[in-house]
Amino acid sequence: MTAPVFSNHGCRLNAYETKAMEELAAQAGVQNAVVVNTCAVTAEAVRKARQDIRKLRRAHPDAKLIVTGCAAQTEPDTFAQMDEVDAVIGNTEKMQAGTWAGLAGDFGTEPVQVDDIMSVTETAGHLIDGFGTRSRAYVQVQNGCDHRCTFCIIPYGRGNSRSVPAGVVVDQIKRLVDRGFNEVVLTGVDLTSWGADLPGTPQLGDLVMRILKLVPDLPRLRISSIDSIEVDEALMQAIATEPRLMPHLHLSLQHGDDLILKRMKRRHLRDDAIRFAQEARALRPDMTFGADIIAGFPTETEAMFDNALKLVGDCDLTWLHVFPYSPRPGTPAARMPQVNGKTIKDRAARLRAAGDAQVARHLAAQQGKRHHVLMENPNLGRTEQFTEVTFDTPQSEGQIVTATITGHTDRTLTASSG
Repeated sequence: MTAPVFSNHGCRLNAYETKAMEELAAQAGVQNAVVVNTCAVTAEAVRKARQDIRKLRRAHPDAKLIVTGCAAQTEPDTFAQMDEVDAVIGNTEKMQAGTWAGLAGDFGTEPVQVDDIMSVTETAGHLIDGFGTRSRAYVQVQNGCDHRCTFCIIPYGRGNSRSVPAGVVVDQIKRLVDRGFNEVVLTGVDLTSWGADLPGTPQLGDLVMRILKLVPDLPRLRISSIDSIEVDEALMQAIATEPRLMPHLHLSLQHGDDLILKRMKRRHLRDDAIRFAQEARALRPDMTFGADIIAGFPTETEAMFDNALKLVGDCDLTWLHVFPYSPRPGTPAARMPQVNGKTIKDRAARLRAAGDAQVARHLAAQQGKRHHVLMENPNLGRTEQFTEVTFDTPQSEGQIVTATITGHTDRTLTASSG
């Protein structure tokens, strides 16, 4: 008998849940199984999941092959019809101990176990105390999304927004700090919607301030992707006054043209994004930004694309995640007039080039500066702004070291310690 093999696709939240499933499977005694945790964010993500399933079946011909995750939730029949697949379980079912007990026993009576995700009202954030390397732990505080952007299928894979209560989050982080973690990252599908479903409707900034107050021994707190239009006053206060909150924010911007933003059904306009970036940097001059931007959204003209390209400089974005648009079946955007594929590819390349230029400027500006670097392994760590730093002499993994920046490569700083 062999322990299950897990294959994770997609976001940090999926990775978090894969870790939880590993523990649930171990507790249930699941053996000789392969579990694929899929992503549904694009049609390409689904294609890659199917490809991975075929590859894993060839490598493990006698194992039970189980498919779960967002793509399994949104299109279970796609996977149930694959000859390689033995069972399909939904995003709710994968976090339940009873599901894994069934898989460990007679493999359950239903090969497809996918219920209505929109009826789910709780998170499963209490299942594990974070995951990650020895230096950094990721903690799920929110799941699902109440918004319906026209390009996005994720709400139908994750359900509506629901939050982990603040007390549960604080207790988790206390345990992580006691175990030696020096940095915690708060994760979720729509992080800035945290608290809307909790008594008193607290906001993300309230959670951040509570963590920093009640876990004084936590050296570094980081928050993952946020929707800038939903940032609350308490979070702005934390940015301004709390040095333990890391000066790096990844913004879900998606575009820089107002008409495209409206067609995406986003809740902000171009000027809102620029205003937030300026205000955050005024409060915290060392703040750096990452951002998601989609190239070639339906109806995008060259002038509209130019507004997206200019946003990189107008917001002074450093770390770009560029997504060439591809139609996702079942979304309103898939029914809109599409942009030519060659044009999309060209525009994505131009956005990436602008991002590369921003990274180069950021790296050059760090020359001679001193940073507190969290070591991910003996020779690689990250600054407060999440910039990679390499050392020519080994450092203590998981520790925060003070370093002087001596140079850089295309994507990485170089440093000497002390």
